[in-house]
Amino acid sequence: MINQNKKLNTGKITLGAIGIALGLLFLSPFYIIIINSLKTKKELFGSVLSFPKIFLLKNYMDAFERLHYANAIKNSLIITIGGVIVIAIFASMAGWMLERTKTKLSNAILLLFISSMLIPFQAIMLPLVRIMGKLKLLNMGGLVFMYLGFGSALSIFLYHGFVKGIPKELDEASMLDGCSKAKTFWYIIFPLLKPITVTVSILNVVWIWNDYLLPSLVINTPETLTLPLRTFFFFGEYTKQWNLALAGLTLAIIPVIIFYFIAQKHIIKSIAAGSIK
Repeated sequence: MINQNKKLNTGKITLGAIGIALGLLFLSPFYIIIINSLKTKKELFGSVLSFPKIFLLKNYMDAFERLHYANAIKNSLIITIGGVIVIAIFASMAGWMLERTKTKLSNAILLLFISSMLIPFQAIMLPLVRIMGKLKLLNMGGLVFMYLGFGSALSIFLYHGFVKGIPKELDEASMLDGCSKAKTFWYIIFPLLKPITVTVSILNVVWIWNDYLLPSLVINTPETLTLPLRTFFFFGEYTKQWNLALAGLTLAIIPVIIFYFIAQKHIIKSIAAGSIK
């Protein structure tokens, strides 16, 4: 009995040590970014891991000014929130209808959406930009529309799998009570999709917020540049201002961290609801 307790304690200590090591490993990039964002350029190139001799908060002030932070974060928020909302709305409706309408056509459409995830963006980006240019949609609205196209496949797949766990009798009961399909979805089904909607929103927020390639092809006016596009200005042809760039990157990830803390309660609930299902 004593040996078993010793083995259990040893196992807990080992797992705890592994957990701490993994935690430090995952936190190390944040440490490197924050510490080096407070250094002079000379100190940064001297040692990446050491603490700065003087904490230069001026780097953040310079980065804030050079990024045009207020305008850039406004553009990023508009594009990210708009993209996430339209993806959640259209993907949830499509996932629900494809699961409830079990025909060969619906299965083929679902397979088409899933197959589209295998096509790399680089293979279609030039024809896409050419077409969107002809339609005069190379702007923030057109960018949100393109995010709907690129983000729908995975989101529909996730919604489709989640809807399988919702009894079809709820749809039938609401129809018998006189609800249309639209009312059935919005008042009965969509509230039940909250756990998977949180998951879909998190995935798309991180993707859209950090995206550089697609906005760089679509947005071409200074007043509509997003934070990732502005951050690139710290890297010139002959010089790279790593200390200011890291300060800018820190400012860029702050909204995502705030979003995580706000959504933390819902994230935990969605994980718990998914495990129960």
